[in-house]
Amino acid sequence: MKLLKDILYQSRIKQVKGTTDLAIEAVVFDSREVVSSSLFVAVRGELADGHLYIEKAIDSGAVAVLCEELPEALREEITYIEVDNSREALGHLAANFYDNPSSELKLVGITGTNGKTTTATMLYRLFKLLGKKVGLISTVENRIHNEVFDATHTTPNPVQLNALLRKMVAAECDYCFMEVSSHALHQHRVAGIEFAGGVFTNISRDHLDYHKTFSDYIAAKKMLFDMLPDSAFALVNLDDRQGQVMLQNCRAKEKTTYALKAMADFRAKVIENLLSGLHVNLEGMDLYSKLVGRFNAYNLLCVYASATLLGEDKIDVLTALSKVTHVAGRFELIKSTDGVSAIVDYAHTPDALENILSTITDIRTHNEQVFTVVGCGGNRDKGKRPEMAAIACKYSDRVILTSDNPRGEDPQAIVDDMKAGVEPVDYKKTNTILDRAEAIRMACSLAQANDIVLVAGKGHEKYQEIKGERFPFDDLAVVTESFKEMKS
Repeated sequence: MKLLKDILYQSRIKQVKGTTDLAIEAVVFDSREVVSSSLFVAVRGELADGHLYIEKAIDSGAVAVLCEELPEALREEITYIEVDNSREALGHLAANFYDNPSSELKLVGITGTNGKTTTATMLYRLFKLLGKKVGLISTVENRIHNEVFDATHTTPNPVQLNALLRKMVAAECDYCFMEVSSHALHQHRVAGIEFAGGVFTNISRDHLDYHKTFSDYIAAKKMLFDMLPDSAFALVNLDDRQGQVMLQNCRAKEKTTYALKAMADFRAKVIENLLSGLHVNLEGMDLYSKLVGRFNAYNLLCVYASATLLGEDKIDVLTALSKVTHVAGRFELIKSTDGVSAIVDYAHTPDALENILSTITDIRTHNEQVFTVVGCGGNRDKGKRPEMAAIACKYSDRVILTSDNPRGEDPQAIVDDMKAGVEPVDYKKTNTILDRAEAIRMACSLAQANDIVLVAGKGHEKYQEIKGERFPFDDLAVVTESFKEMKS
């Protein structure tokens, strides 16, 4: 329980109607979650406007309402707080309600188009190997040291986020590594959060269905660095031309860079890149990792730099980093008894798909074939669909276009958009199988010894989202079963 006046700090109040000497038992922004003595925050969302549910929230037990526009009729027994931005205020309210748990942790936020999940998860695993108590907030899962919680969003809503951080503090965690999505930044889900560090991996076309323009997408990512306090560090990929943009007007005391190509503060060089792993020279020291691909060399360097900036010993970090294995659904390799290699990866953007396929090109002998199974999600940026198909055709010997998460769209229409990117010369090597499981089985059955099958787009996800429902589906499980059928 908190007094209303104690949780309104930094919410940028325009006016208050009623008393703030009220006991508040919960902060909610969904009228269905209101309990007795709640503060209801009316948020304008993409699908619904919380202002339309103010009366329902009050009838369900809310004693105070924070909103951007006061109702025409005010109830005498209810306190109303008017603000300019309910979303931003909600972040501060949630942080205050849970006693600002982020200030009691060394919380590092990781943003970028690709590599967020891998970097956050590797940092979590690294710091556990270093003997630390640590938390993780990611697309795949949330963790409080050894305890695992399902993740529904890359970045939780402000109430869930602060409740989770408070549990980490109670569990005596010292560190937390957290993916910070562009949606979360734009929607102020991390307002009121105090970061000890901010990390930028890279940026390429994604989420333009939401952000509309690439410049808006960049601006959303930059918000993480704009909110860093002067006590924090900022670490950016200098090989990405937007890296320096992230550091503009950033107040962080340490503004640092990493790169494989440019003259950065932290540098690395790929010595050997094989299907069995990477040999990287990192600041003059050799690192052997089971991770595969140049993109993972960036991830390893980023993790090393982040740990160093957090004060860890470089040799200890390198020793532990060599033991860190792949992240679920990120270049996850499985081999059949017949010698076929299958790779399951979350790559769902043109840049990510090209990274994976160029890595496969680097490590293949060209005495084998590469089969790529790929689709695009529905109700998302349509512009990347032909790009994805073009990239698949560029690097693959056979391509099967299939369904991903069609959501509310017709899967055939999505594939038709992808086919627009297929050049006439590639028509013969491109097939369409809308049933994703059948597409994977077909690729696996066509593959011969030493061939490589890439199943891209869903990675760790255990579902297919079709017309508002999530049906159980697991790329890795389908591949495994296909290999068993081949054996029999």
